[in-house]
Amino acid sequence: MPASLIPPSLILASASPSRRKLLASAGLSFDIEPSGVDEEEITRSLGSRAAPQELASTLAEMKAVRVSSKHPEAFVIGADSTLACNGRLFDKPATMEAARKQLMALRGQTHELFSSVVVARGGARIWHWTERARLTMRSFNEAFVDAYLSRAGNDVLSSVGAYQLEGLGAHLFTRVDGDYFTILGLPLLPLLSFLAGHGIGLEKAA
Repeated sequence: MPASLIPPSLILASASPSRRKLLASAGLSFDIEPSGVDEEEITRSLGSRAAPQELASTLAEMKAVRVSSKHPEAFVIGADSTLACNGRLFDKPATMEAARKQLMALRGQTHELFSSVVVARGGARIWHWTERARLTMRSFNEAFVDAYLSRAGNDVLSSVGAYQLEGLGAHLFTRVDGDYFTILGLPLLPLLSFLAGHGIGLEKAA
């Protein structure tokens, strides 16, 4: 294949199983290289000054740019999600007990989930997109939470808010407003459109 027809390499700067699955299911060929960015430190440094969408965008950009600086010719995807409810930010729970506390705090409430995706090349951001979804949880009791966590297992620890809408987490909600892929952690459709415009997608794979 002539060099001009070879699509640029693509790297996902994340260890997220859900984002990896979304890209793979969309038929993209990519490598995985977690950025190693200290998300907790960055969140602390931004403090309460940052809006949830700004925090998601900043973290996504830092992930993409860090990996891009080591692979300047590749298109590097960084992504992050933040969850806000009643002025409080929620992150991925570190333990099952933390997951339980998060779910109890979110029950019966409507919260906002912001997912941001950034593409970097040559060590700099070249494109970004952020979307918001609104989700309303049921007013479940503690026994329900315990049963849910027992069946879902440690997979909930990889999800902001301790739920996975594509699986058992669907039982937690009464209403969901927003893009499905955004809720899973990656605004996939605008990302695919951007990549297609740069020769990465089904057109080049066919």
